[in-house]
Amino acid sequence: MTGFLGIDHPLIAVRDLDEAVMRYRALGFTFAPQSRHPWGTSTCIAIMDRSLIELVSIYDETLLDSYAAGNFRFGRFVHDHLRKREGIALTALNSDAAEADAEQVARRGIDCQGTIEFGRDVKRVDGTPDRTATTLKILASDAMPRLSNFICQQHRPDLIYVPQWSTHRNGAICYSQLTIMADEEHQPAVRQRLAGLYGEASLFALEDGFGARSGRGAYVVTNRAGIERRYGALPVDLNQSDGPCCVAVHIKVPDIDRVAAILEESAVPAVINQDSIRLTDAAIYGNVFVAFSGTGKPV
Repeated sequence: MTGFLGIDHPLIAVRDLDEAVMRYRALGFTFAPQSRHPWGTSTCIAIMDRSLIELVSIYDETLLDSYAAGNFRFGRFVHDHLRKREGIALTALNSDAAEADAEQVARRGIDCQGTIEFGRDVKRVDGTPDRTATTLKILASDAMPRLSNFICQQHRPDLIYVPQWSTHRNGAICYSQLTIMADEEHQPAVRQRLAGLYGEASLFALEDGFGARSGRGAYVVTNRAGIERRYGALPVDLNQSDGPCCVAVHIKVPDIDRVAAILEESAVPAVINQDSIRLTDAAIYGNVFVAFSGTGKPV
C-alpha cells in the first residue's frame, strides 16, 4: 500500500510508440508487451513498485470519444495533446480506494468529472489470456489541462505488477519526483491545485518555487529559468508551451553507478553526480527530462 494518492504514472504521449520504447529500453527499463486501451490509445509500460512508466500513442481514432466521464474523453484528451506536441498529457495517482479518495479531494475543491471502469486484454507470462480491471476517477483541469490527473485503482494488481516485467537493469523502484514548469503568473493556480489534492500541510518552499509531497514522491514547481538550471536547455516544443506542465520525472534507483554504466554503454548524454543523474535531451524521451535519484537522496 502506498500513501494517499502517491504518484503512479505520468502518461507520456508519443507519436511513435515503438521508437519511444526503444529509447527508454536503452536506459535500462524492461517493458511489458504492448497493449491497447478501449478508447483508441496504445500503451507500453515499464512496471515499478506500485508505479509505472507509461508510453502512450494512438491506434484507432474512431474510438477516441468512447468511455466518457462527463465531458472528458480519455482517448480524445491524449489525441488533442499529441496534435500540439509530445509530452506528459496527465498523471495517474495511486489508490486503494478510488471512491473515497475522490470524495476527499472534492472536499478540498478538486472536481471529479466522473468514473471510468475498464479492462485491457493481457497475456500472463505463461501465455494464457486474462483481463485487467481498473477504476479511474477523472480529475481534469480545464484551466491547466496538462496538470490534469486521474485516480487509478487496480483491481487485478496481479496482472499489472508482474515480477518478470518489473525487474529492470537500472534497478528502478518508483518515482521520487515530478517537476512542473509554471511561469510566475500561473504558480498560484498550481499551488491551489496541489493543495487541493494533498492539503496545505503538504506544501513546502523552495528558493525558486515550491513543492508538494504526495503519498509517494513529491512535486517540484519552478519557472522556465529554474527548469533550465536543473536540467539544461528546453526543447523547442517545451519552450513554446502555453501553460503549466510536467516536464521532468525522477526515478528512484538503488545504485547510481549501475545506471551510469548503462548510460555509458548506450551512449546517452547525461550529467552524473554522486547521488543523481540527469539526462540532458528531453526531446527524444517524449519531451520529458529523465533523471535518476539514489535511494538515500532526499527530495
